[in-house]
Amino acid sequence: MHKLLLLTLSAALSIGAAVAQAQASEQPAVTHSALAGPLHLLQGKGGNVLASIGDDGILIVDDDYADYAQAYEDTLQRLAAKDGTAPRFVLNTHWHSDHTGSNQYWGERGAVIVAHDNVYQRLSTRQDMKAMGGIVEPSPRAALPLVTYADSMALRFNGGTLEVQHYPRGHTDGDSVVYFLEQNVVHMGDHFFKDRFPFVDLVSGGSVAGYLSNVKAVLERIDAATIVVPGHGSLANKEDLQRFVDMLEATTAQVQLRLSEGETLDDILNSGLGEQWQSWGRGFINEANWIRTVAADLGE
Repeated sequence: MHKLLLLTLSAALSIGAAVAQAQASEQPAVTHSALAGPLHLLQGKGGNVLASIGDDGILIVDDDYADYAQAYEDTLQRLAAKDGTAPRFVLNTHWHSDHTGSNQYWGERGAVIVAHDNVYQRLSTRQDMKAMGGIVEPSPRAALPLVTYADSMALRFNGGTLEVQHYPRGHTDGDSVVYFLEQNVVHMGDHFFKDRFPFVDLVSGGSVAGYLSNVKAVLERIDAATIVVPGHGSLANKEDLQRFVDMLEATTAQVQLRLSEGETLDDILNSGLGEQWQSWGRGFINEANWIRTVAADLGE
């Protein structure tokens, strides 16, 4: 089952690679939105980046692909109103290259990279990731986290407290969610794809059941005023995250029930999940890929 899922994801990534190649001739650009206090949302090509800019310097959560590093540096310099500005800290929510691709760039400029223990393990060793284009070689030393943790950690930075919490067996085995307590802002990494089916990386220790449990845990912690930063997509709130949870619960329950009633995977793929969820398959993971992921997690 995992082989079938990997082939499908590999095809999707091939399409994505073609699109990325077509975009390569364009000058990388980063958009900026001011949030609460010292926080800013920066968006380029990969995962969303959250920056804290203030008297203590710059801290960023995730850092997009490597080819966008200079565009982020230019944006950060403009926001900080001085030249030669590099983040003091880079927090990785997980190991995928659309969130860690600029680690080496910032590490060579003195940034302290912080991540869960499993992020270090995956970045520092050879990964067999057919769904991500083949073998992923170990990252250079400058790209590896200098500070790691097993469960959680806290940073006091720019007048506020950041709580970094590991959520096991979700999107991967090394995901963290970052809570900015004073600003009531949370960066969820790839535990949240706004209004889209998520990518659950089963090969990297992810789990659909664990993913749902983790997202529900975040949902219980935040309130109606919380600004929710997804790994991909526009800014969100608790209502958006509740809608995401509702989708996860409904679609996973449907696949499980239909399999238990004797339907084959092909039966479910042919009939789909219903009109209610059609719009959710317009992202990286289409409806068929999501059904295969859920079935694979169930052992089918």
